[in-house]
Amino acid sequence: MTLKTETKNLFLLFLLVMVMISCDQNRVIDENIALEKATWNVNNKLQFDVAISDLLLRYNVYLNVRNGPEYPFSNLFLFMNTIFPNGHISCDTIELTLADYDGRWLGSGMGSVKFSRFLLQKDVRFKQTGKYRFILEQAMRVNELNGIHDIGLRIEKQ
Repeated sequence: MTLKTETKNLFLLFLLVMVMISCDQNRVIDENIALEKATWNVNNKLQFDVAISDLLLRYNVYLNVRNGPEYPFSNLFLFMNTIFPNGHISCDTIELTLADYDGRWLGSGMGSVKFSRFLLQKDVRFKQTGKYRFILEQAMRVNELNGIHDIGLRIEKQ
């Protein structure tokens, strides 16, 4: 490979990275937590901390789920506790549909593990600046929930 070709390839790689970074500039958080052995224990509370500094912006809040074919249910119930900067706690019960009525997974992916992103809240305005803590717990009435590979939270500016 010549020096000119290497320079051209490096420039194209740099350009690709810049495009990828700029495409997600509205992201406040997009963090996923991998669950050991693709099992979510009922006592395993997943925590996401998010700093909010602009009260005028509107946000969209999403949950990310990666599940495998060994997941035994078509839906996923979970509890989401939100701790506000002033210490106030809000508790929500959420149901996510992972498969259709015929048992086909609704997520995307080339292999057997599927990725789904669920819009929880659209056009949200946070009322306080500071750190918000989101705590997710599985609520499926089984102690060991098999087939959940990752759980994540995404908050983006609208």
